[in-house]
Amino acid sequence: MKSHNKKMYLASKSPRRRELLRQVGIDFDLLSLRSDPARGIDVPEDVFEGELAQDYVVRVALEKGAFAWKVLQQRRQPLRPVLTADTTVTIDGDILGKPADLAEARAMLEQLSGRTHQVLTTVAVHYTDMAEHVTQVSNVRFAKLTAQQIAAYCATSEPYDKAGAYGIQGLAALFIEHIEGSHSGIMGLPIFETAVLLRKAGFQV
Repeated sequence: MKSHNKKMYLASKSPRRRELLRQVGIDFDLLSLRSDPARGIDVPEDVFEGELAQDYVVRVALEKGAFAWKVLQQRRQPLRPVLTADTTVTIDGDILGKPADLAEARAMLEQLSGRTHQVLTTVAVHYTDMAEHVTQVSNVRFAKLTAQQIAAYCATSEPYDKAGAYGIQGLAALFIEHIEGSHSGIMGLPIFETAVLLRKAGFQV
């Protein structure tokens, strides 16, 4: 498959994903999907009953990609590779999404405190008849957190737009004793795996 475009589409509102793509010189246009319940959500991110974390991130990333590709065609925009991704945190079989409020953020951080959890990010690329994905899994160990540390962190804006109520690139880096896997994957976009998928779509990386 050949793609002679030097620009792709990123269907994500995540500033971390934009930052990571720019870091490695990948040019892109944003393709926004609605995520505000008040205005309607293009791709719901609800977890199905009994759904495993790995199945969840794959499903959501692929659904976002399929929807974004359909939007491109409906708008008759230039057809280029479309990149979507989804990240979740899992521990004890629980899927930890973005906390809805202070109580949820505190509960998530208490659950992660002093333990190892997994961060899963699925990256998907849609282009013409291609719809491929890859999931990167990292292990992250938190130090034992005090109630004061959790309260201070929850008083910032950081926990509330991130799966598991924390971001490795921010203040929560102080909590992390050890990681095994991909730092960029924990941020929300594993760069190595992303580059592999884009090359399959004929995109030069």
